[in-house]
Amino acid sequence: MDPDHERILQARSGETLLLLGNEAIARAALEAGADFASTYPGTPSSEIGLVLDGVAKAAGLTFQYAVNEKVALETAAAASLAGLKALVFMKHVGLNVASDALMTLAYSGVRGALVIVTADDPGCHSSQNEQDNRILARFANLPLLEPSTPQEAHELTKFAFEFSGFLQMPVIVRTTTRVAHARGPVAVGALGKPRGKAHFERDPDRFVMLPAHAREGHKRVLQRLRLAEGISESSPLNRLVDLKEPLDTGYITSGVAYTYLREYADRLAGKVLKLGLTNPLPRVKLAEFLRSVTRVVVIEELEPFLEDAVRALANEYAIDVQVYGKAQGLFPRTGELDPDSVAEGLVRLGTLDADAVKRIRDVKMPKLPARPPVLCPGCGHRAAAYAARQATRRQDVLFPLDIGCYSLVEYPPVRAGDVLLCMGASIGVGAGLAAVTDQKVLAFIGDSTFYHAGVPPLIHAVHQGANLTVCILDNGTTAMTGHQPHPGMPEDGKPAVDMEGLVRGCGVRNVEVYDAYDVKGLTKAFRRAVSHDGVNVIIARHRCRLLELRDMRADGARAPVYQVTPEACTKCGFCIDAFACPALVRLEDESVTIDIALCNGCGVCVEVCPPKAIARVPEENA
Repeated sequence: MDPDHERILQARSGETLLLLGNEAIARAALEAGADFASTYPGTPSSEIGLVLDGVAKAAGLTFQYAVNEKVALETAAAASLAGLKALVFMKHVGLNVASDALMTLAYSGVRGALVIVTADDPGCHSSQNEQDNRILARFANLPLLEPSTPQEAHELTKFAFEFSGFLQMPVIVRTTTRVAHARGPVAVGALGKPRGKAHFERDPDRFVMLPAHAREGHKRVLQRLRLAEGISESSPLNRLVDLKEPLDTGYITSGVAYTYLREYADRLAGKVLKLGLTNPLPRVKLAEFLRSVTRVVVIEELEPFLEDAVRALANEYAIDVQVYGKAQGLFPRTGELDPDSVAEGLVRLGTLDADAVKRIRDVKMPKLPARPPVLCPGCGHRAAAYAARQATRRQDVLFPLDIGCYSLVEYPPVRAGDVLLCMGASIGVGAGLAAVTDQKVLAFIGDSTFYHAGVPPLIHAVHQGANLTVCILDNGTTAMTGHQPHPGMPEDGKPAVDMEGLVRGCGVRNVEVYDAYDVKGLTKAFRRAVSHDGVNVIIARHRCRLLELRDMRADGARAPVYQVTPEACTKCGFCIDAFACPALVRLEDESVTIDIALCNGCGVCVEVCPPKAIARVPEENA
């Protein structure tokens, strides 16, 4: 067991640990006595799974990495329907995948407890959008909790299990990147005791969602939500914080935005209504708060979720109060907030003295060099994408991309990316482009993403007779989120799902498998594939180089060392301009050298270099 994970599991009640928000959520689930947990890994939620996977056996918890978020929710829902406590977690866009099950599960409710953690990503640190899942909670008529700190992430997750069990309905805990990845002191409680196994009691009128049953289920969820609203009114999660006199200005906030407002608490007059249970909102408490002030400032990230509700409530109860926020442009509707942006909005409104934030404007930050994201040295995705580009450089070929490390091949110099939507969409988009254009189409998708959402569009492409080449980049792991397993990997006695067999089972007749480092072989394969009609699949397989290097070190071995022969280098720059491995460095005289500190010893540059100026260093000289 990882020492950090063991520390989280073994900590005693009353002990304070320095934890990430995600680690605090994992500990809270253990304290709640969770029986079952499932996920599909997605940043910024990934560390919850890393902890629970590491301690599951010792804790008596059943933990599963699911093939996608919908399956993760369905399996966790099943545990809760059988009377157990279940946790399911995912990044914000993962809840889109799970939403089909989510909307109906709200109708049926649960028997044990079901907590759904959605980790939103304002600022798109590792995501294709920055959607606000508070709106999905309102859409599904489900309670929503929003922690502000790692300590609150722990407390609110434990409360969510109690809340779900009491209401007999799923409860959503919404974190954001700055809560999930913040590290802070967390006072932990005693571990709970999982039940383990359960017996499902049949109740088809409740759990079989035929139309007649669904109509009754809709009524039940609305009744439960009214009960939740009563709890919201009295819950200490929604609390009043006085600042200083005069108290005629109010601030309403939730989540991490509250911590930013607190940065200026000693300089602000008025009072704060800090909301931790934001759906359903405490309407009576909010109305009383609005009546007690002459103006109110709503501070929140992304959508005006609270702001719109506050305006509607003030209008409904004819409360004479001015509401300020995103509508006046005080705070942005895109990206993250931070203490500076909150201060700037308050200065514009006039509730914060400009001198209080003068230091922000006066600080001269050094201009840092741009650091665009890059694939790791030795990554097989770079070699495969390079081969695809070389094979098609004289043709008009479109490159739909998918979600994973390999999305970085869109950046120069490879530029093998034209469309990126969501998990599995490279094949669906590719089939559509093949149907409506005369251009060749070569779609990239990763191994974990293929199992997650690539199989249905591949079946569609075969059935529609699309002229489409699909390259499955198989690095034997879910690399981008921390090397979690997927169905193609055998682990702990679980059988692997054969990728080639699955592809052929979808109806693909032309399937070729190459080592991703085999640039010459892949280049020829891509040329053949794009010239053939129908669906062609090329599997470019090489284990993630980071995992290979880890195992090498464990075995006492070292990666090969490569060097440029100076007299053979023609200074053409092709290796950098076309391949761009970070370990290749251009010197002042235009010659190229290899940074040994960065090189991972894959040796692909040997094939890429036109004058063959790169060679492996003999082991005795390395």
